[in-house]
Amino acid sequence: MEGISDNVHGVILAISSSIFIGSSFVIKKQGLKKAGANGKRAGSGGHSYLLEPCWWAGMSSMIIGEGANFAAYAYAPAILVTPLGALSMIVSAVLAHFILKERLHIFGMVGCLLCLVGSVTIVLHAPLEKSIQSVKDVWYLATEPGFLAYAFTVMILVLILIVRFVPRYGQSHLVVYIGICSLAGSLTVMGVKAIGIAMKLTFGGQNQFKYFETWFFIIFVLIFCLLQLNYLNKALDTFNTAVVSPIYYVMFTTLTIVASMIMFKDYVHQNATQIITELCGFVTILCGTFLLHKTKDMGSNPSKPIPVLLPKTDTDCKPTSETTKIPAEV
Repeated sequence: MEGISDNVHGVILAISSSIFIGSSFVIKKQGLKKAGANGKRAGSGGHSYLLEPCWWAGMSSMIIGEGANFAAYAYAPAILVTPLGALSMIVSAVLAHFILKERLHIFGMVGCLLCLVGSVTIVLHAPLEKSIQSVKDVWYLATEPGFLAYAFTVMILVLILIVRFVPRYGQSHLVVYIGICSLAGSLTVMGVKAIGIAMKLTFGGQNQFKYFETWFFIIFVLIFCLLQLNYLNKALDTFNTAVVSPIYYVMFTTLTIVASMIMFKDYVHQNATQIITELCGFVTILCGTFLLHKTKDMGSNPSKPIPVLLPKTDTDCKPTSETTKIPAEV
């Protein structure tokens, strides 16, 4: 029963976190737009957004959300907490539609719904948290060969993206910036979970800050959070918010759950039905994100409607009377 109670606490904290984080995307984008109008844009390497109160308001909202998310990881496994980030994607897309005027097409709405359904499917079949008695237990899991190989691979990929792909494709390919954030984020979450467990045990009377492992995780998380923040700002300033949020969500969620499965071995205590259902949830999320990404330009191009139920007919191609008028004088 204690494990179930912890999962409930984790879900409540994760939902609260998603609302704050989803709102922060839009508020920060407003600040980035204002800063770009008065100085060098963040997407071009500028940092004038640091002087914008609106950007700091969005940053404050994100900090509150991340704090709630931080606490959620202390209570529930990553495979349960992380998929609830779908709510932040939906909050962000809806607010961007009304506030930033980044129209969300009907297909985008369906994509958001698919992502939410997939996330709920995963949550309903998530495993209970493994009992951990000390931060040293987390350190032991983090230093096993399997997770070390994953961490090394992630760091190499992040370096390659930053050194080789950012200068060439950063301004044209969203996956470059989001890839850096997602890869680094999967390791960050493991560090956050370790710190959350350390704080939870410390508040329970078992001081974990006397171990160097706790401080290592703290320094590691701070460095990687700054890295993610930098490239997430670039992505938000360069691309549509309604697209950045879901793509980031799917990549980040997928990589985080992979990292959690390698490190904490959540799948060991699950049966085949639970694992297959979770995989179906992932496929649903990926389909929703693909649909949202492929139709991202429909909402911003109302002059070129795309038929949903009826095929295009010959009359759709006929020019209007205004376009066929020939001027009397040249």
